[in-house]
Amino acid sequence: MDKAACYVFMVLMIGSLALLDRVRAEPRAQIVNMTCSPQREHNSTLFVPNFIALMERISDVMRQFGWGTAKIGSGPDANYGLAQCYGDLSLTDCPLCYAEARTVLPQCYPFNGGRVFLDGCFMRSSNYSFYEEYLGPNDMIVCGNASREGLDFQASARRAVSHAVATALDNGGYAKAQVAVSGRNETAYVLVNCWRTLNRSSCQACFENASAAMLKCLPWSEGRALYTGCYLRYSNIDFLNKQPAKGSSRGTIIIIVVSTLSSLVVLAVIAATGVYIWKRRYIQKKRGSNDAEKWVKVLRDSNLNFKYSTLEKATGSFDEANKLGQGGFGTVYKGALPDGREIADPKVFLSMSSSLTRASILSSSIPAESHISTAIAGTLGYMAPEYLANGQLTEKADVYSFGVLLLEIITGKQNNRSKDTDYSDSIIATAWSHFQAGTAEEIYDPNVMLNDNSQWSDAKNQIYRVLHIGLLCTQEVRSLRPSMSKVLQMLTKKEEELPAPTCPPFMDEKTMEFNDTSENDSYPLYAGGDDSIATVGHSSFYPR
Repeated sequence: MDKAACYVFMVLMIGSLALLDRVRAEPRAQIVNMTCSPQREHNSTLFVPNFIALMERISDVMRQFGWGTAKIGSGPDANYGLAQCYGDLSLTDCPLCYAEARTVLPQCYPFNGGRVFLDGCFMRSSNYSFYEEYLGPNDMIVCGNASREGLDFQASARRAVSHAVATALDNGGYAKAQVAVSGRNETAYVLVNCWRTLNRSSCQACFENASAAMLKCLPWSEGRALYTGCYLRYSNIDFLNKQPAKGSSRGTIIIIVVSTLSSLVVLAVIAATGVYIWKRRYIQKKRGSNDAEKWVKVLRDSNLNFKYSTLEKATGSFDEANKLGQGGFGTVYKGALPDGREIADPKVFLSMSSSLTRASILSSSIPAESHISTAIAGTLGYMAPEYLANGQLTEKADVYSFGVLLLEIITGKQNNRSKDTDYSDSIIATAWSHFQAGTAEEIYDPNVMLNDNSQWSDAKNQIYRVLHIGLLCTQEVRSLRPSMSKVLQMLTKKEEELPAPTCPPFMDEKTMEFNDTSENDSYPLYAGGDDSIATVGHSSFYPR
Protein backbone atom coordinates (compact mmCIF):
# COMPACT_ATOMS: atom_id res chain seq x y z
CA MET A 1 0.00 0.00 0.00
CA ASP A 2 1.51 3.38 -1.01
CA LYS A 3 1.87 6.43 1.27
CA ALA A 4 -1.15 8.20 -0.17
CA ALA A 5 -3.40 5.22 0.51
CA CYS A 6 -2.03 4.93 4.04
CA TYR A 7 -2.71 8.63 4.65
CA VAL A 8 -6.29 8.41 3.37
CA PHE A 9 -6.90 5.32 5.48
CA MET A 10 -5.59 6.99 8.64
CA VAL A 11 -7.66 10.13 8.07
CA LEU A 12 -10.82 8.09 7.52
CA MET A 13 -10.24 5.94 10.58
CA ILE A 14 -9.37 8.84 12.89
CA GLY A 15 -12.31 10.86 11.65
CA SER A 16 -14.68 7.94 12.01
CA LEU A 17 -13.53 7.17 15.53
CA ALA A 18 -13.74 10.81 16.54
CA LEU A 19 -17.27 11.13 15.19
CA LEU A 20 -18.22 7.86 16.83
CA ASP A 21 -16.90 9.12 20.15
CA ARG A 22 -18.91 12.34 19.92
CA VAL A 23 -22.29 10.78 19.16
CA ARG A 24 -21.97 7.74 21.38
CA ALA A 25 -23.57 7.90 24.85
CA GLU A 26 -21.83 7.00 28.09
CA PRO A 27 -22.41 3.40 29.25
CA ARG A 28 -21.79 4.44 32.87
CA ALA A 29 -20.18 1.13 33.76
CA GLN A 30 -18.70 2.36 37.04
CA ILE A 31 -19.49 0.05 39.97
CA VAL A 32 -21.45 1.65 42.82
CA ASN A 33 -21.94 -1.33 45.11
CA MET A 34 -21.99 -5.13 45.17
CA THR A 35 -23.63 -7.34 47.81
CA CYS A 36 -23.30 -11.12 47.98
CA SER A 37 -25.77 -13.64 49.38
CA PRO A 38 -24.85 -15.08 52.80
CA GLN A 39 -25.69 -18.63 51.66
CA ARG A 40 -23.11 -20.81 49.90
CA GLU A 41 -23.87 -22.65 46.69
CA HIS A 42 -25.21 -26.20 47.01
CA ASN A 43 -23.16 -28.07 44.40
CA SER A 44 -20.32 -26.36 42.55
CA THR A 45 -20.35 -29.02 39.82
CA LEU A 46 -23.82 -27.84 38.85
CA PHE A 47 -23.76 -24.25 40.05
CA VAL A 48 -20.85 -23.00 37.97
CA PRO A 49 -22.02 -24.20 34.53
CA ASN A 50 -25.56 -23.11 35.39
CA PHE A 51 -24.35 -19.62 36.27
CA ILE A 52 -22.33 -19.31 33.06
CA ALA A 53 -25.30 -20.43 30.98
CA LEU A 54 -27.49 -17.94 32.86
CA MET A 55 -25.15 -15.06 31.97
CA GLU A 56 -25.19 -16.01 28.31
CA ARG A 57 -28.96 -16.31 28.15
CA ILE A 58 -29.50 -12.90 29.76
CA SER A 59 -26.88 -11.38 27.48
CA ASP A 60 -28.91 -12.33 24.42
CA VAL A 61 -32.04 -10.56 25.58
CA MET A 62 -30.15 -7.57 26.94
CA ARG A 63 -28.86 -6.77 23.46
CA GLN A 64 -32.41 -6.79 22.11
CA PHE A 65 -34.47 -5.20 24.87
CA GLY A 66 -32.14 -3.63 27.42
CA TRP A 67 -33.36 -5.94 30.19
CA GLY A 68 -34.14 -9.59 30.76
CA THR A 69 -34.58 -12.51 33.11
CA ALA A 70 -33.53 -16.15 32.88
CA LYS A 71 -33.58 -19.37 34.85
CA ILE A 72 -31.19 -22.32 34.61
CA GLY A 73 -31.40 -25.54 36.62
CA SER A 74 -33.77 -26.60 39.37
CA GLY A 75 -33.99 -27.05 43.13
CA PRO A 76 -31.14 -25.77 45.30
CA ASP A 77 -28.84 -25.68 42.24
CA ALA A 78 -31.14 -23.42 40.24
CA ASN A 79 -29.94 -20.03 39.01
CA TYR A 80 -32.38 -17.15 38.59
CA GLY A 81 -31.08 -13.97 37.00
CA LEU A 82 -32.23 -10.42 36.31
CA ALA A 83 -30.37 -7.66 34.52
CA GLN A 84 -31.64 -4.26 33.44
CA CYS A 85 -30.11 -1.11 32.03
CA TYR A 86 -31.48 2.21 33.21
CA GLY A 87 -33.91 3.89 30.84
CA ASP A 88 -31.54 6.53 29.41
CA LEU A 89 -28.99 3.97 28.22
CA SER A 90 -29.20 3.18 24.51
CA LEU A 91 -29.23 -0.35 23.17
CA THR A 92 -25.73 0.38 21.92
CA ASP A 93 -24.34 1.12 25.38
CA CYS A 94 -26.47 -1.26 27.42
CA PRO A 95 -24.46 -4.40 26.50
CA LEU A 96 -21.27 -2.60 27.52
CA CYS A 97 -22.60 -1.93 31.00
CA TYR A 98 -23.93 -5.49 31.29
CA ALA A 99 -20.57 -6.89 30.18
CA GLU A 100 -18.95 -5.13 33.12
CA ALA A 101 -21.62 -6.36 35.54
CA ARG A 102 -21.23 -9.98 34.51
CA THR A 103 -17.49 -9.83 35.21
CA VAL A 104 -18.11 -8.47 38.71
CA LEU A 105 -20.96 -10.62 40.02
CA PRO A 106 -19.03 -13.96 39.77
CA GLN A 107 -16.78 -12.60 42.53
CA CYS A 108 -19.56 -13.60 44.94
CA TYR A 109 -18.73 -17.27 44.35
CA PRO A 110 -18.88 -19.62 46.29
CA PHE A 111 -22.03 -17.92 47.60
CA ASN A 112 -25.16 -18.70 45.64
CA GLY A 113 -26.00 -15.20 44.48
CA GLY A 114 -25.59 -11.48 44.77
CA ARG A 115 -26.49 -8.14 43.27
CA VAL A 116 -24.42 -5.38 41.72
CA PHE A 117 -25.39 -1.77 41.00
CA LEU A 118 -23.54 0.13 38.30
CA ASP A 119 -24.20 3.72 37.30
CA GLY A 120 -25.84 2.47 34.12
CA CYS A 121 -27.34 -0.94 34.94
CA PHE A 122 -28.29 -3.47 37.60
CA MET A 123 -27.80 -7.21 37.87
CA ARG A 124 -28.87 -9.85 40.38
CA SER A 125 -28.76 -13.64 40.65
CA SER A 126 -29.94 -16.14 43.25
CA ASN A 127 -31.14 -19.72 43.64
CA TYR A 128 -34.79 -18.69 43.99
CA SER A 129 -37.29 -16.46 42.16
CA PHE A 130 -36.86 -12.94 43.54
CA TYR A 131 -38.45 -11.06 40.64
CA GLU A 132 -41.35 -9.60 42.63
CA GLU A 133 -39.28 -8.40 45.59
CA TYR A 134 -38.96 -4.59 45.97
CA LEU A 135 -37.66 -4.14 49.54
CA GLY A 136 -35.00 -6.07 51.40
CA PRO A 137 -32.43 -6.05 54.23
CA ASN A 138 -29.61 -5.00 51.90
CA ASP A 139 -31.30 -1.80 50.69
CA MET A 140 -29.03 1.21 51.18
CA ILE A 141 -28.17 4.74 50.14
CA VAL A 142 -24.79 6.02 48.93
CA CYS A 143 -24.14 9.73 49.46
CA GLY A 144 -21.59 11.68 47.49
CA ASN A 145 -19.46 13.91 49.70
CA ALA A 146 -17.67 15.97 47.10
CA SER A 147 -19.42 19.20 48.07
CA ARG A 148 -22.31 20.55 50.13
CA GLU A 149 -25.16 22.41 48.46
CA GLY A 150 -27.36 25.27 49.72
CA LEU A 151 -31.07 25.31 50.41
CA ASP A 152 -31.94 26.39 46.85
CA PHE A 153 -30.29 23.29 45.34
CA GLN A 154 -31.90 21.05 47.96
CA ALA A 155 -35.35 22.39 47.06
CA SER A 156 -34.68 21.83 43.35
CA ALA A 157 -33.50 18.29 44.02
CA ARG A 158 -36.64 17.44 45.99
CA ARG A 159 -38.90 18.78 43.22
CA ALA A 160 -36.95 16.86 40.58
CA VAL A 161 -37.21 13.59 42.51
CA SER A 162 -40.96 14.05 43.11
CA HIS A 163 -41.55 14.82 39.42
CA ALA A 164 -39.49 11.85 38.19
CA VAL A 165 -41.22 9.39 40.52
CA ALA A 166 -44.68 10.52 39.44
CA THR A 167 -43.72 10.33 35.76
CA ALA A 168 -42.08 6.93 36.02
CA LEU A 169 -45.20 5.21 37.31
CA ASP A 170 -46.88 5.92 33.98
CA ASN A 171 -43.74 5.36 31.89
CA GLY A 172 -42.83 1.72 32.48
CA GLY A 173 -41.04 2.52 35.73
CA TYR A 174 -38.44 4.93 34.26
CA ALA A 175 -38.11 8.69 34.24
CA LYS A 176 -35.52 11.45 34.40
CA ALA A 177 -35.91 15.08 35.43
CA GLN A 178 -33.91 18.27 35.82
CA VAL A 179 -34.84 21.39 37.77
CA ALA A 180 -32.83 24.60 37.60
CA VAL A 181 -31.70 26.17 40.88
CA SER A 182 -33.33 29.54 41.41
CA GLY A 183 -30.99 32.47 41.03
CA ARG A 184 -27.93 30.29 40.25
CA ASN A 185 -26.33 28.73 37.20
CA GLU A 186 -26.95 25.25 38.57
CA THR A 187 -29.36 22.36 38.00
CA ALA A 188 -30.50 19.30 39.92
CA TYR A 189 -30.51 16.15 37.75
CA VAL A 190 -32.51 13.04 38.71
CA LEU A 191 -33.02 9.51 37.36
CA VAL A 192 -35.40 6.89 38.79
CA ASN A 193 -35.91 3.33 37.59
CA CYS A 194 -37.69 0.27 38.99
CA TRP A 195 -37.28 -3.24 37.63
CA ARG A 196 -39.55 -4.38 34.84
CA THR A 197 -40.59 -7.48 36.80
CA LEU A 198 -42.52 -5.35 39.33
CA ASN A 199 -46.14 -4.29 39.03
CA ARG A 200 -47.21 -0.65 39.49
CA SER A 201 -47.95 -0.86 43.21
CA SER A 202 -44.63 -2.58 44.02
CA CYS A 203 -42.77 -0.02 41.94
CA GLN A 204 -44.50 2.84 43.71
CA ALA A 205 -43.72 1.38 47.14
CA CYS A 206 -40.06 1.00 46.19
CA PHE A 207 -39.89 4.59 44.90
CA GLU A 208 -41.49 6.01 48.04
CA ASN A 209 -39.12 4.22 50.40
CA ALA A 210 -36.03 4.75 48.29
CA SER A 211 -36.64 8.44 47.56
CA ALA A 212 -37.28 9.26 51.23
CA ALA A 213 -34.04 7.56 52.19
CA MET A 214 -31.98 9.09 49.35
CA LEU A 215 -33.05 12.66 50.11
CA LYS A 216 -31.43 12.25 53.50
CA CYS A 217 -28.14 12.62 51.62
CA LEU A 218 -28.88 16.34 51.26
CA PRO A 219 -27.16 18.76 51.53
CA TRP A 220 -24.50 16.64 49.83
CA SER A 221 -24.37 17.28 46.10
CA GLU A 222 -25.10 13.70 45.11
CA GLY A 223 -27.05 10.70 46.37
CA ARG A 224 -28.08 7.23 45.23
CA ALA A 225 -30.66 4.75 46.49
CA LEU A 226 -29.79 1.08 45.88
CA TYR A 227 -32.96 -0.82 46.61
CA THR A 228 -34.19 -4.35 45.97
CA GLY A 229 -36.70 -3.20 43.38
CA CYS A 230 -35.42 0.16 42.14
CA TYR A 231 -32.53 2.59 41.63
CA LEU A 232 -32.61 6.38 42.14
CA ARG A 233 -29.97 9.07 41.77
CA TYR A 234 -29.72 12.83 42.05
CA SER A 235 -26.70 15.00 41.32
CA ASN A 236 -25.58 18.53 40.57
CA ILE A 237 -23.71 17.12 37.56
CA ASP A 238 -25.50 16.20 34.36
CA PHE A 239 -24.94 12.41 34.25
CA LEU A 240 -27.98 11.70 32.05
CA ASN A 241 -27.53 10.33 28.56
CA LYS A 242 -29.19 12.31 25.80
CA GLN A 243 -30.21 9.31 23.71
CA PRO A 244 -33.45 7.47 24.55
CA ALA A 245 -33.31 3.73 25.03
CA LYS A 246 -35.96 3.03 22.37
CA GLY A 247 -36.37 4.10 18.80
CA SER A 248 -33.80 4.86 16.12
CA SER A 249 -32.42 8.22 17.15
CA ARG A 250 -30.24 10.32 14.92
CA GLY A 251 -27.22 9.49 17.07
CA THR A 252 -27.82 5.76 16.79
CA ILE A 253 -28.14 6.04 13.02
CA ILE A 254 -24.87 7.97 12.84
CA ILE A 255 -23.16 5.33 14.95
CA ILE A 256 -24.35 2.56 12.65
CA VAL A 257 -23.34 4.48 9.53
CA VAL A 258 -19.91 5.39 10.85
CA SER A 259 -19.26 1.85 12.08
CA THR A 260 -20.29 0.42 8.72
CA LEU A 261 -18.13 2.86 6.78
CA SER A 262 -15.16 2.17 9.03
CA SER A 263 -15.56 -1.56 8.52
CA LEU A 264 -15.77 -1.11 4.75
CA VAL A 265 -12.65 1.02 4.73
CA VAL A 266 -10.74 -1.58 6.73
CA LEU A 267 -11.92 -4.37 4.44
CA ALA A 268 -10.98 -2.34 1.36
CA VAL A 269 -7.49 -1.69 2.67
CA ILE A 270 -6.99 -5.34 3.60
CA ALA A 271 -8.20 -6.43 0.19
CA ALA A 272 -5.95 -3.93 -1.60
CA THR A 273 -2.96 -5.02 0.47
CA GLY A 274 -3.70 -8.68 -0.23
CA VAL A 275 -3.94 -8.09 -3.97
CA TYR A 276 -0.68 -6.12 -3.91
CA ILE A 277 1.19 -8.86 -2.04
CA TRP A 278 -0.26 -11.56 -4.29
CA LYS A 279 0.78 -9.69 -7.42
CA ARG A 280 4.32 -9.19 -6.14
CA ARG A 281 4.71 -12.86 -5.27
CA TYR A 282 3.18 -13.93 -8.56
CA ILE A 283 5.50 -11.68 -10.55
CA GLN A 284 8.57 -12.80 -8.59
CA LYS A 285 7.61 -16.44 -8.93
CA LYS A 286 6.97 -16.08 -12.64
CA ARG A 287 10.18 -14.14 -13.13
CA GLY A 288 12.18 -16.73 -11.20
CA SER A 289 10.55 -19.57 -13.08
CA ASN A 290 11.20 -17.93 -16.44
CA ASP A 291 14.83 -17.25 -15.53
CA ALA A 292 15.39 -20.84 -14.46
CA GLU A 293 13.74 -22.23 -17.57
CA LYS A 294 15.71 -19.82 -19.73
CA TRP A 295 19.07 -20.85 -18.30
CA VAL A 296 18.23 -24.54 -18.48
CA LYS A 297 17.38 -24.07 -22.16
CA VAL A 298 20.63 -22.16 -22.77
CA LEU A 299 22.68 -24.87 -21.12
CA ARG A 300 20.86 -27.59 -23.02
CA ASP A 301 21.09 -25.86 -26.40
CA SER A 302 24.69 -24.75 -25.93
CA ASN A 303 26.00 -28.08 -24.72
CA LEU A 304 27.72 -26.37 -21.80
CA ASN A 305 27.55 -29.40 -19.52
CA PHE A 306 31.03 -30.92 -19.37
CA LYS A 307 32.60 -33.71 -17.42
CA TYR A 308 35.38 -32.83 -15.03
CA SER A 309 37.82 -34.92 -17.07
CA THR A 310 36.95 -32.92 -20.21
CA LEU A 311 37.57 -29.60 -18.48
CA GLU A 312 40.78 -30.90 -16.94
CA LYS A 313 42.04 -31.91 -20.38
CA ALA A 314 40.95 -28.65 -21.99
CA THR A 315 42.92 -26.59 -19.45
CA GLY A 316 46.02 -28.77 -19.52
CA SER A 317 45.27 -30.20 -16.07
CA PHE A 318 44.64 -26.67 -14.84
CA ASP A 319 48.12 -25.58 -15.87
CA GLU A 320 49.30 -22.34 -14.27
CA ALA A 321 50.13 -21.08 -17.75
CA ASN A 322 46.39 -21.09 -18.53
CA LYS A 323 45.45 -19.23 -15.37
CA LEU A 324 43.34 -16.14 -16.10
CA GLY A 325 42.78 -14.91 -12.56
CA GLN A 326 41.58 -15.55 -9.04
CA GLY A 327 37.89 -15.31 -8.13
CA GLY A 328 35.92 -15.61 -4.96
CA PHE A 329 35.07 -19.22 -5.74
CA GLY A 330 38.50 -20.27 -6.99
CA THR A 331 40.91 -19.91 -9.88
CA VAL A 332 39.72 -19.31 -13.47
CA TYR A 333 41.56 -21.08 -16.32
CA LYS A 334 41.32 -20.72 -20.06
CA GLY A 335 41.07 -23.76 -22.24
CA ALA A 336 40.11 -25.17 -25.63
CA LEU A 337 37.63 -27.93 -26.31
CA PRO A 338 38.21 -30.62 -28.94
CA ASP A 339 35.75 -28.85 -31.26
CA GLY A 340 37.79 -25.63 -31.07
CA ARG A 341 35.59 -23.68 -28.70
CA GLU A 342 37.41 -21.64 -26.09
CA ILE A 343 36.23 -21.72 -22.50
CA ALA A 344 36.94 -19.98 -19.21
CA ASP A 345 36.70 -22.59 -16.46
CA PRO A 346 36.53 -21.68 -12.75
CA LYS A 347 38.22 -24.38 -10.71
CA VAL A 348 36.53 -24.42 -7.31
CA PHE A 349 38.88 -24.90 -4.38
CA LEU A 350 38.33 -27.99 -2.30
CA SER A 351 40.06 -26.44 0.69
CA MET A 352 37.91 -26.57 3.81
CA SER A 353 39.72 -23.65 5.39
CA SER A 354 38.54 -21.28 2.70
CA SER A 355 34.93 -22.53 3.12
CA LEU A 356 34.67 -22.64 -0.73
CA THR A 357 34.52 -26.93 -1.34
CA ARG A 358 31.23 -28.10 -1.21
CA ALA A 359 31.53 -27.27 2.53
CA SER A 360 30.26 -23.74 2.03
CA ILE A 361 27.22 -25.16 0.30
CA LEU A 362 26.77 -27.67 3.10
CA SER A 363 27.07 -24.98 5.78
CA SER A 364 24.59 -22.70 4.08
CA SER A 365 22.17 -25.61 3.76
CA ILE A 366 21.93 -26.15 7.52
CA PRO A 367 18.41 -25.19 8.68
CA ALA A 368 17.69 -23.15 11.77
CA GLU A 369 17.62 -25.17 14.98
CA SER A 370 14.00 -24.17 15.57
CA HIS A 371 12.84 -25.69 12.29
CA ILE A 372 10.98 -28.94 12.76
CA SER A 373 8.46 -30.16 10.22
CA THR A 374 5.06 -31.16 11.55
CA ALA A 375 3.89 -33.68 9.01
CA ILE A 376 5.22 -37.03 7.89
CA ALA A 377 6.47 -36.29 4.43
CA GLY A 378 9.56 -36.77 2.32
CA THR A 379 11.72 -39.51 0.86
CA LEU A 380 12.28 -42.58 2.99
CA GLY A 381 16.02 -42.46 2.45
CA TYR A 382 16.26 -39.18 4.32
CA MET A 383 14.02 -40.03 7.27
CA ALA A 384 15.41 -40.73 10.72
CA PRO A 385 14.57 -44.23 12.03
CA GLU A 386 12.64 -42.96 15.07
CA TYR A 387 10.55 -40.80 12.73
CA LEU A 388 9.69 -43.77 10.56
CA ALA A 389 9.01 -46.13 13.46
CA ASN A 390 7.17 -43.95 15.95
CA GLY A 391 6.51 -40.61 14.26
CA GLN A 392 8.85 -38.92 16.77
CA LEU A 393 9.94 -35.71 15.12
CA THR A 394 12.70 -33.70 16.77
CA GLU A 395 15.61 -31.54 15.72
CA LYS A 396 17.74 -34.68 15.64
CA ALA A 397 15.53 -36.02 12.83
CA ASP A 398 16.60 -33.00 10.77
CA VAL A 399 20.22 -33.74 11.71
CA TYR A 400 19.83 -37.28 10.38
CA SER A 401 18.45 -36.01 7.07
CA PHE A 402 21.31 -33.53 6.75
CA GLY A 403 23.79 -36.33 7.42
CA VAL A 404 22.34 -38.28 4.52
CA LEU A 405 22.81 -35.19 2.35
CA LEU A 406 26.48 -34.96 3.36
CA LEU A 407 27.06 -38.57 2.38
CA GLU A 408 25.27 -38.04 -0.94
CA ILE A 409 27.53 -35.09 -1.79
CA ILE A 410 30.69 -37.02 -0.89
CA THR A 411 29.72 -40.13 -2.85
CA GLY A 412 27.88 -38.44 -5.67
CA LYS A 413 25.03 -40.89 -5.23
CA GLN A 414 21.48 -40.56 -4.00
CA ASN A 415 20.18 -42.53 -1.06
CA ASN A 416 16.90 -43.34 -2.82
CA ARG A 417 16.59 -47.04 -3.40
CA SER A 418 14.03 -49.27 -5.04
CA LYS A 419 11.63 -51.26 -2.91
CA ASP A 420 13.47 -54.45 -3.83
CA THR A 421 16.81 -53.43 -2.29
CA ASP A 422 17.72 -53.83 1.35
CA TYR A 423 19.57 -51.49 3.65
CA SER A 424 22.98 -52.86 2.72
CA ASP A 425 22.68 -51.02 -0.59
CA SER A 426 22.22 -47.60 1.01
CA ILE A 427 25.01 -45.05 0.99
CA ILE A 428 24.83 -44.90 4.79
CA ALA A 429 25.61 -48.60 5.10
CA THR A 430 28.24 -48.37 2.37
CA ALA A 431 29.88 -45.33 3.94
CA TRP A 432 29.92 -46.99 7.37
CA SER A 433 31.48 -50.15 5.94
CA HIS A 434 34.30 -48.29 4.16
CA PHE A 435 34.83 -45.96 7.12
CA GLN A 436 35.32 -48.99 9.38
CA ALA A 437 37.59 -50.70 6.88
CA GLY A 438 39.67 -47.58 6.18
CA THR A 439 38.80 -47.61 2.47
CA ALA A 440 36.69 -44.43 2.33
CA GLU A 441 38.42 -43.18 -0.85
CA GLU A 442 36.80 -45.96 -2.83
CA ILE A 443 33.34 -44.36 -2.50
CA TYR A 444 34.31 -40.72 -3.20
CA ASP A 445 32.67 -39.01 -6.15
CA PRO A 446 35.20 -39.06 -9.03
CA ASN A 447 34.39 -35.42 -9.74
CA VAL A 448 36.12 -34.37 -6.51
CA MET A 449 39.29 -36.29 -7.32
CA LEU A 450 42.38 -34.33 -8.31
CA ASN A 451 45.50 -35.33 -10.23
CA ASP A 452 47.62 -32.79 -8.39
CA ASN A 453 48.93 -34.81 -5.45
CA SER A 454 49.95 -31.70 -3.51
CA GLN A 455 46.39 -30.39 -3.52
CA TRP A 456 44.75 -33.78 -3.30
CA SER A 457 46.37 -34.65 -0.01
CA ASP A 458 44.70 -31.75 1.80
CA ALA A 459 41.40 -32.11 -0.06
CA LYS A 460 41.29 -35.82 0.75
CA ASN A 461 41.52 -35.06 4.45
CA GLN A 462 38.70 -32.58 4.22
CA ILE A 463 36.48 -34.95 2.22
CA TYR A 464 37.13 -37.64 4.81
CA ARG A 465 36.14 -35.17 7.52
CA VAL A 466 32.80 -34.46 5.82
CA LEU A 467 32.23 -38.22 5.53
CA HIS A 468 32.99 -38.53 9.25
CA ILE A 469 30.48 -35.76 10.08
CA GLY A 470 27.84 -37.39 7.91
CA LEU A 471 28.20 -40.61 9.90
CA LEU A 472 27.96 -38.69 13.17
CA CYS A 473 24.69 -37.21 11.96
CA THR A 474 23.23 -40.59 10.98
CA GLN A 475 23.95 -42.50 14.19
CA GLU A 476 21.18 -44.77 15.40
CA VAL A 477 20.99 -43.27 18.90
CA ARG A 478 19.60 -39.80 18.28
CA SER A 479 21.00 -38.36 21.52
CA LEU A 480 24.50 -39.01 20.13
CA ARG A 481 23.85 -37.02 16.97
CA PRO A 482 25.28 -33.49 17.09
CA SER A 483 23.03 -30.44 16.99
CA MET A 484 22.83 -28.46 13.76
CA SER A 485 24.87 -25.67 15.29
CA LYS A 486 27.53 -28.22 16.24
CA VAL A 487 27.50 -29.62 12.70
CA LEU A 488 28.17 -26.16 11.34
CA GLN A 489 31.05 -25.74 13.76
CA MET A 490 32.56 -29.07 12.75
CA LEU A 491 32.29 -28.20 9.06
CA THR A 492 33.94 -24.81 9.38
CA LYS A 493 36.62 -25.55 11.99
CA LYS A 494 38.81 -28.24 10.52
CA GLU A 495 41.18 -28.24 13.47
CA GLU A 496 38.48 -29.43 15.84
CA GLU A 497 38.78 -33.10 16.72
CA LEU A 498 35.74 -35.22 15.87
CA PRO A 499 34.35 -37.98 18.10
CA ALA A 500 34.16 -41.52 16.79
CA PRO A 501 30.79 -42.28 15.20
CA THR A 502 28.69 -45.21 16.34
CA CYS A 503 26.80 -47.49 14.02
CA PRO A 504 23.90 -46.15 11.95
CA PRO A 505 20.50 -47.88 12.11
CA PHE A 506 20.16 -51.04 10.07
CA MET A 507 16.61 -51.88 9.10
CA ASP A 508 14.61 -53.34 6.28
CA GLU A 509 12.69 -50.55 4.64
CA LYS A 510 10.20 -53.09 3.27
CA THR A 511 8.96 -54.09 6.74
CA MET A 512 9.27 -50.62 8.26
CA GLU A 513 10.02 -52.26 11.61
CA PHE A 514 12.48 -50.78 14.05
CA ASN A 515 13.25 -51.23 17.75
CA ASP A 516 13.65 -47.62 18.86
CA THR A 517 16.62 -47.36 21.21
CA SER A 518 17.11 -43.66 20.69
CA GLU A 519 15.09 -42.77 23.80
CA ASN A 520 17.59 -44.63 25.96
CA ASP A 521 20.85 -42.73 26.22
CA SER A 522 22.51 -45.74 27.86
CA TYR A 523 21.90 -47.95 24.83
CA PRO A 524 25.13 -49.94 24.30
CA LEU A 525 27.33 -48.48 21.63
CA TYR A 526 29.10 -50.53 18.97
CA ALA A 527 32.05 -52.31 20.48
CA GLY A 528 32.74 -54.91 17.85
CA GLY A 529 29.95 -57.29 18.85
CA ASP A 530 26.49 -57.96 17.52
CA ASP A 531 24.72 -56.55 20.59
CA SER A 532 24.82 -53.05 19.13
CA ILE A 533 22.54 -54.01 16.25
CA ALA A 534 18.86 -53.37 16.82
CA THR A 535 16.77 -56.54 16.86
CA VAL A 536 14.00 -56.44 14.28
CA GLY A 537 11.74 -59.34 13.46
CA HIS A 538 12.06 -60.64 9.88
CA SER A 539 14.37 -57.79 8.89
CA SER A 540 17.48 -57.80 6.79
CA PHE A 541 20.58 -56.46 8.50
CA TYR A 542 23.79 -55.27 7.06
CA PRO A 543 26.45 -57.86 8.04
CA ARG A 544 29.60 -56.47 9.58
